[in-house]
Amino acid sequence: MSLVKLTIKGISYSQTQNGAYALILNEEDGDRKLPIVIGAFEAQSIAIALEKEIKPPRPLTHDLFKTFADKYDIVIKQVIIHKLVDGVFYSSIISERDSIEEIIDARTSDAIALALRFNAPIFTYKNILDKAGVFLNLNTQEGNPEDTHNDGVLTEPETFGDDKEEQSAYAKYSLQELHNLLEEAIQNEDYEKAAVLKEEIDKKES
Repeated sequence: MSLVKLTIKGISYSQTQNGAYALILNEEDGDRKLPIVIGAFEAQSIAIALEKEIKPPRPLTHDLFKTFADKYDIVIKQVIIHKLVDGVFYSSIISERDSIEEIIDARTSDAIALALRFNAPIFTYKNILDKAGVFLNLNTQEGNPEDTHNDGVLTEPETFGDDKEEQSAYAKYSLQELHNLLEEAIQNEDYEKAAVLKEEIDKKES
């Protein structure tokens, strides 16, 4: 079975499950997306790994694992989403130490959070992408509005949940004020708020 390399497209709030998020993976050489429902904690961990400027004052679980692995010269080489059963994705982490490879079973959300921290590539098998891959219209203002192949799972992609109202509240703040609020949110370990603030900062700086 041939492997297909995936990249992370973004994280969006899942309308089908309260408190859950959808991680959107994109095939590197194609247009299909692989949406995977993940929990809020894993969504935060992945978002923080994507947002290089957000540095938690204390290490999150996946950061701790990375520090532990570095201490003992363990490297994650790649992550493979290898099975899909009843809507649940199963993944393997391919690790290496002293030139010896080990395969470790992991939840897909954990595997991807770690892959980001190790800059490891993410793969799935072609038959899984054929079965679960979809063409998602992530931007409701572009593309074909008739495209409902995603069955309403996703709305316009956001880092965390439906924060449009909160983002507009921050629009009146200056860049310096936003940076101060971002630092305060990180110190308070309010990473959801930090992600919203970071998005507003990026918007002002662009």
